[in-house]
Amino acid sequence: MKITHIGGPTTLIEIGGVRLLTDPTFDEPGRRYSFGFGTSSVKTAGPAVPAESLGPVDAVLLTHDHHSDNLDDTGRALLPSAPVVLTTVSGARRLGGNAVGLAPWRTATIGDVEVTATPARHGPPLSRALVGEAIGFALRPPGATSVIWISGDTVLFSGVRQVASRLTVDTAVLHLGSVQFGLTGPLRYTMTGRDAARLVTLIRPRRVVPVHYEGWSHFHEGRPEIEAAFPPGTLTWLTPGEPTTV
Repeated sequence: MKITHIGGPTTLIEIGGVRLLTDPTFDEPGRRYSFGFGTSSVKTAGPAVPAESLGPVDAVLLTHDHHSDNLDDTGRALLPSAPVVLTTVSGARRLGGNAVGLAPWRTATIGDVEVTATPARHGPPLSRALVGEAIGFALRPPGATSVIWISGDTVLFSGVRQVASRLTVDTAVLHLGSVQFGLTGPLRYTMTGRDAARLVTLIRPRRVVPVHYEGWSHFHEGRPEIEAAFPPGTLTWLTPGEPTTV
């Protein structure tokens, strides 16, 4: 597998003969985006690879469609060029067209790669009505007994712990950053480094790849805080824009 970190949650994953783009965000930095209910964030870094240089993709894996740090204006304009967009059930209804909704543990096939949706909860208990539905994705190439797991924007909760009992994870691509907003105080909307470390002890992947921890003002943990939560040498850091074989 090759993975290219484009920025934020956005990666290009080349696996099993297909090219999969996750959570497309390609807007330039400097703009403030509303996240609803009085919350907002400023994009502080642009994409390492511009959308026009991306080349064709076989599918977009969209963990959720309603926040601009996972689907911005340029990313939204890119969606019709993909053969299929796999996302949440409610997101597929909103997007229409080539969008296909997957409930947790439902599976679709892209080429020879099996894509299974996994549970995610993008906030504290009982917050789904406000923050919306989100999912992760497990990718199984042909003949493989293990998966590449993309957590999606989620906190640590029983749904993501199910991954440990249901899947053998080779590579875990974890959305981190400890997202918080002043309006909601200490409430978190993605995992901290300590949360991720606890989850990794359950899932026991061969490789852990942090993403979605930089490039926006609503992140409250960056690389130093994430590294401090793990034993030295545990994490695989991707250089933005450079394809990395993992």
